[in-house]
Amino acid sequence: MKLETLAIHAGRSTDPTTGAVTAPLHMSTTFERAGDGSFPSGFGYIREANPNRNAFETCIASLEGGSAAIAFSSGMAAIAAVIEAHSDLGRPRVILPADIYFGVRSLVAKTDIGRNFDTAIVDLTDLDQLRATLADGGASLVWVETPSNPLITVIDIAAVSEIAHEASALVAVDNTWGTPILQRPFELGADIVIHSATKYVGGHSDTMLGVVVIGSEAVELSAALRAIQNHKGSVPSPFDCWMALRGVQTLPQRMVAHCANAQAIAEALAEHASVETVLYPGLTNDPGHDVAKRQMSGFGGMLSFIVAGGVAAAMEVAGRLQLVTRATSLGGTHTLIEHRASIEGPDSMAPPGLLRMSVGLEHPDDIIADLMNALAA
Repeated sequence: MKLETLAIHAGRSTDPTTGAVTAPLHMSTTFERAGDGSFPSGFGYIREANPNRNAFETCIASLEGGSAAIAFSSGMAAIAAVIEAHSDLGRPRVILPADIYFGVRSLVAKTDIGRNFDTAIVDLTDLDQLRATLADGGASLVWVETPSNPLITVIDIAAVSEIAHEASALVAVDNTWGTPILQRPFELGADIVIHSATKYVGGHSDTMLGVVVIGSEAVELSAALRAIQNHKGSVPSPFDCWMALRGVQTLPQRMVAHCANAQAIAEALAEHASVETVLYPGLTNDPGHDVAKRQMSGFGGMLSFIVAGGVAAAMEVAGRLQLVTRATSLGGTHTLIEHRASIEGPDSMAPPGLLRMSVGLEHPDDIIADLMNALAA
């Protein structure tokens, strides 16, 4: 089936008891045993499994084309679980990209992840640097985030996967921004795909969960991820799974609109005298354009732009916006903007004048007008 069909039907069926087309919400924390002590329904306790979570996992695994999916309470819980789960592979060393979500850098710096695993930072746009790092100490996992947050760097998933596999390393791709609609990491050689489903998968800024999808070459991680999910208790609620399943039904159509809006806004910003640089792979002069055109079916709904005049000018522009909302997160219906350097703190890699936008589903003319007014004041 096509992705549009899978988004609506995968993991779901008409409720056998009531005939309801929309799946019921199962809030029960525990399930009845049969007389012999077994669980004929397949469910025993909410931390181990839940009908809504199972349906969500089945849906996302189908959308990504993976062997299995394991849902977690947040995107960060999913990321931490992947790093922890691969520790039995022999060389617990992780290669991280130079531009990566600051939450992952904080995870390494401020938790036992950083104490238990060796990490190496590599510019994954430089494939020779990746080869050299793998030759000097190897790795068990290469982490790819593309497009990246907040510099919108595009990484060649196929090229990185080929090099990593030659060194017996697995490749994990954070596909939160690409979504299964725009970017197909397993088809490009990746072994693991991660989503903060809080973002585009849920799509309405009203639910929080993460999910790991396992490819056929990394099935040995499934048991370890299930153990972390269960025994560490980092499970999403039935309601969050139900909400994400509701949201994912419109994901294919939403991504078309997000991409079209972002393209129009990027082109408008690129013409403005107060904007130094627009970072968006849909622009033909963007460094990642050629790779993105090859490995993505659309250029995404995220962009960043650098305001001339540094921090003060960028903050003033953000403060003058009337329609665009100053808020953290991304992937929802509202257009959001934030000054990343001030959010991330002194270790931020974001340029001082950079504003990151999650382009929403408003009419692009209205978003552009709001931006032009803010830039012109």
